[in-house]
Amino acid sequence: MNMDLFKRADWIATTNIYEVNIRQYTPEGSFSAFAKNLPRLKDMGVEVLWLMPIHPIGKINRKGSLGSYYSISDFKGVNPEFGTPADLKKLVGLAHESGMKVIMDWVANHAAWDNIWTTDHPEYFARDPDGHFIPPYDWTDVIQIDHTNTGQQDAMIDAMTYWVTEFDIDGFRADLAHLTPLDFWKKARTAIEPLKSDLFWLAESEEIGYHEVFDATFTWEWMHITENFYKGNVGISALYEVLAGYRTGFPEQAHRMYFTSNHDENTWNGTGNEKYGDMLKALVVFSCTWNGMPMIYSGEELPNAKRLPFFEKDPISWANTCELHDFYKTLLFLKKTNSALRSADPAVSTFHVLTEGSKNMMAFLRKNEQHEVLVFLNLGNKPVGFLIKDRLIGGDYHNVFEKTTDQLSEDSFLKMKPWHFLVYERKK
Repeated sequence: MNMDLFKRADWIATTNIYEVNIRQYTPEGSFSAFAKNLPRLKDMGVEVLWLMPIHPIGKINRKGSLGSYYSISDFKGVNPEFGTPADLKKLVGLAHESGMKVIMDWVANHAAWDNIWTTDHPEYFARDPDGHFIPPYDWTDVIQIDHTNTGQQDAMIDAMTYWVTEFDIDGFRADLAHLTPLDFWKKARTAIEPLKSDLFWLAESEEIGYHEVFDATFTWEWMHITENFYKGNVGISALYEVLAGYRTGFPEQAHRMYFTSNHDENTWNGTGNEKYGDMLKALVVFSCTWNGMPMIYSGEELPNAKRLPFFEKDPISWANTCELHDFYKTLLFLKKTNSALRSADPAVSTFHVLTEGSKNMMAFLRKNEQHEVLVFLNLGNKPVGFLIKDRLIGGDYHNVFEKTTDQLSEDSFLKMKPWHFLVYERKK
């Protein structure tokens, strides 16, 4: 696999992603209403806003009263439910003024039954022997795009280009990227990259080969195995096996995105608390400190305690203070400022730290020359006392949450509460 086809922007190595569900974010469900939250998100340390699809939604075979964001009737249109094109431009401009980037959710595999192309270019879509449009799988509100049609490929790339040139967006999150041939994505990035050289390309996929085009991919396997671990279906060795597979299977320069929730998980499988219970915060710490980039879903900073419906309006309640604002702020600041936490950087080494006394302890050290971050995660429901049994550890370490300094070395003894975490920076 050749990852040298495209230039990878350096800012990606220290960034984080915040997924924005415009419909459910505010009672208004609009770009303008969401924009009022930018100062808070900036203070929290958010850097990349991933907007779920902002296009008009198909009406034929629509699910629910509002339909799925991923049933798109016009790839160059703006959903009036969210506001006007001018409102979207203003949001992107305000985000840029705040130092944030904005990426768009892009659906290249399917479209609404009444997508404008069905009238102008029906040849862009797959059809059955009788000439009728067909849905992919059992997704009855959308129809399958014919990826072999070069006209369709050019039209899709033209639409993607439109958002870069006219709205100054900063990249794409490719919905189910692996359902669209890799050759299309190569063609798209080749055409679009000269327009804005530091675009970010994120693939909803764990197909290793897609890193030829995409800067980052999802870690679905990790998300599922951690849920199974919390529910007692697997032991901690299963977590290490997934991480080992990632380390040996993916190229060193491949960014991986770690998360505890997103729009699909929240709606269909449960909130973070439902899936991970008391382990949730420890997993967020992992997402922000392991070799990769963290992603936060709308409302996790509250934390949001309800499932958000996919096809109806049911906004997040922001009545309460964001309980986890400072928790995320501390982690995102550390991710940004400590070079030991750079993602997919060959100058950074990640070591598992040996401990004795707790079978559910996950401990690791990330190191870039003199910069170090040391993390302990008690992934168990009992308090523990344990010994550090690793010569990698030695010196004064600053506890980033407690704001204390501990002298740690091989044979240091530490205590931790159930499901707790310790995050240290090495002091020189």
